[in-house]
Amino acid sequence: MDFAFDRARHDRQGNRRRDDTWKDDPKLKVLVVGGEHVPTVAGPALRWITRDQAPEGTWLLLGESGGVTHAAVVVDRVAEDLAPTSVRILAPLLNPDELSLAIHAIAMARWLRSHRFCARCGTGLDVAESGHLLTCPECSAHHFPRTDPAVIMLITDERDRALLARNAAWPEDRYSTLAGFVEPGEALEDAVRREVREEVGLPVGEVSYAGSQPWPFPSSLMLGFFGRASSSDIVVDANEIAHARWFTRDELATAIEAEDIILPPPHVSISRWLIDRWAERS
Repeated sequence: MDFAFDRARHDRQGNRRRDDTWKDDPKLKVLVVGGEHVPTVAGPALRWITRDQAPEGTWLLLGESGGVTHAAVVVDRVAEDLAPTSVRILAPLLNPDELSLAIHAIAMARWLRSHRFCARCGTGLDVAESGHLLTCPECSAHHFPRTDPAVIMLITDERDRALLARNAAWPEDRYSTLAGFVEPGEALEDAVRREVREEVGLPVGEVSYAGSQPWPFPSSLMLGFFGRASSSDIVVDANEIAHARWFTRDELATAIEAEDIILPPPHVSISRWLIDRWAERS
């Protein structure tokens, strides 16, 4: 696969999370994380600091990479002198090993900052297991990191044309694949079919899994699919989708060359990867 966050490159070392002895590692590398921003150096690359240089914050064990223990400190905002940059921007620029660590850190940091109180009783939560568990001192509830599954799909018709759509909030020339969150009690394939019918009014039969991508902005797991529609009559919902149309491979190539449409950038989103895989098929 050829897109950001396509696989983990570091050992998360879950067996080390129940004590803090990893903090005593003299080679420990620490990443400061605020929201989706991380410190950087020219290159670009992540700016790692020592434990002694770390600011006050919530500690998070990331694991081992290259024989070295890596951790993060979650803060409200990364100091300006550390050149904070969004991981969205850094994704296609970082080497895969650093990107793997950054995505783990960002996903966990967003969860830690947004889940401060117990959903059962409202008491403030305590951090446990090196940042990977929140416990309630009042009712003893355990809260684990959440991931929201979402399906993202390239739909084709009987002529093998690809369906691309423009979200109502996007600029007029920006197009991508359809996507939507999986509902409780719903199979992934059924989520694909439901979302396509809701957004563009098309019935979908065959659905095949293609790949996945963690998307920590804030907590999604994008599950990529190809699907085949049994009709080509598009009826957009006019709420989420402003426009949708079918493209042959030649039509898409011509539209891109003429700058009539803009697709997601390559090497970042699984959406573009799905489109490219279809385009490469004869």
